[in-house]
Amino acid sequence: MIETIVTRPIDGQKPGTSGLRKKTRVFQEPGYLENFVQSIWNGIGGVQGKLLVLGGDGRFFNDQAVQIILRMAAASGAARVIVGQNGLLSTPAASHLIRARGADGGVILSASHNPGGPEGDFGVKFNTANGGPAPERVTEAIFRATTELEEYRILRAPDLDLGELGIHRLHETEVEIVDPVADYAALMERLFDFDAIRALFASGFRMRFDAMHAITGPYARAILETRLGAPAGSVINATPLPDFGGGHPDPNPVWAHELMALMTGPEAPDFGAASDGDGDRNMIVGRGQYVTPSDSLAVIAANAHLVPGYAGGLKGVARSMPSSAALDRVAEALGIACYATPTGWKFFGNLLDAGRATLCGEESAGTGSDHIREKDGLWAVLMWLNILAAREQSVAEVMADHWARFRRNYYSRHDYEEVDSGAATTLVEELRAGLDRLAGARLGVLRVRTAEDFSYSDPVDGSVTTKQGIQIHFVEDARLVLRLSGTGTAGATLRVYLERVVAGPEGLAEDPQAALAEVIAAAEELCMFKTRFGRAAPDVVT
Repeated sequence: MIETIVTRPIDGQKPGTSGLRKKTRVFQEPGYLENFVQSIWNGIGGVQGKLLVLGGDGRFFNDQAVQIILRMAAASGAARVIVGQNGLLSTPAASHLIRARGADGGVILSASHNPGGPEGDFGVKFNTANGGPAPERVTEAIFRATTELEEYRILRAPDLDLGELGIHRLHETEVEIVDPVADYAALMERLFDFDAIRALFASGFRMRFDAMHAITGPYARAILETRLGAPAGSVINATPLPDFGGGHPDPNPVWAHELMALMTGPEAPDFGAASDGDGDRNMIVGRGQYVTPSDSLAVIAANAHLVPGYAGGLKGVARSMPSSAALDRVAEALGIACYATPTGWKFFGNLLDAGRATLCGEESAGTGSDHIREKDGLWAVLMWLNILAAREQSVAEVMADHWARFRRNYYSRHDYEEVDSGAATTLVEELRAGLDRLAGARLGVLRVRTAEDFSYSDPVDGSVTTKQGIQIHFVEDARLVLRLSGTGTAGATLRVYLERVVAGPEGLAEDPQAALAEVIAAAEELCMFKTRFGRAAPDVVT
């Protein structure tokens, strides 16, 4: 029986760059998830007769949320919903399924790299028919719907057995439960030289992939160990758990500290990698050699021609504005366009769809290409494995060659997490108000060349996005960027990005924090973090 439930708008349901994220307890409140899902349906013009994809990263409440959304899709007349077995789908796999099946869109349940569990975070986002995150015009329509909602529709029916593959029926809606790994793994085999990577492992090459008890575990085991022949145990923490094993599923040196300890120790394998909660982020590390996400993107761009799926060349590349400019010099050498966009993968969608870019990346460990419309953690790992197999070099050797050719961008991100929202907002507003006076000013030993509040004009549709972060360029080939993040669920997170370029071979092997000391000092002088936030140091340094 379909029921129409009278409701009222709930404050705070505005989607951010990656959908709506809140504490899990908030999503569990009566009607909260239902209100937002009905607002998605209303915002996209309904789901009557449409084909949808549905799944998530397996975090706490994922299984219950899938059942609720299925019943709501059936109540609103969806023709078919494709669901990952047991309600599981990595974000990259969901994007691929939307595209491969010609779906009208999909609902992905994840809070990405945020902690899970009853006291952790939960998230819901809608991806459009191109497989990518909903653009701003769609998220704005969804938000408007949340402010006008008067009722939602839901089917009263028993839960489906999501473990049973095949076609099921929920009222008049077909529910197809699929293997969450199979289609994605087949796509990877079409893009990469699996024979070369198998030969690499057969030669004794060792790797460690930390799936962080998140969604990528089953994908990594199926591809790396089963299809490519990596030794059993190469993939660790491979079982997705509702609380990610009590860990923080963010693939960076701070939260993947056990992997980093291994990779810098005497028994280090040749290659290490990690992925996050929903499988769209990655960390790359060689024996004693951490690779920043910005450097990883630049290396992939410089070596993409070695990979079968990209042997024909790149149409262009794109990076988020806060990412380092290492990619820009590779693009210049290749004679292709390089775009700097606001943070948020949805801004790459137009460039990819229009054929203006092939590779895209963000400094926050997101890397991907036009094979889907999301960043893709395991894809980046396979890219590196294919490049290492083709070049017959170690990670450290690849990086040394890259820096010698293109110069090195020392780069770091300092995060001030869960700071007072008012203090963080005041800081950004004061910086904006004083931008005109910064040009020519000295901050410590550095002199400001330009200062701006970054805005982006989309070259495809002409849309303009403003207030995307304070960007300060120094005369001394250095840069400072500050922006408030939209991915947290408590307080505010201020991200501070620090960059300095050096030429080789001198100066290519410094400690990044030491190499960036003058930029760090300039940031403190300008922003007075200790005074404003009461923090002696950032909470996370990557």
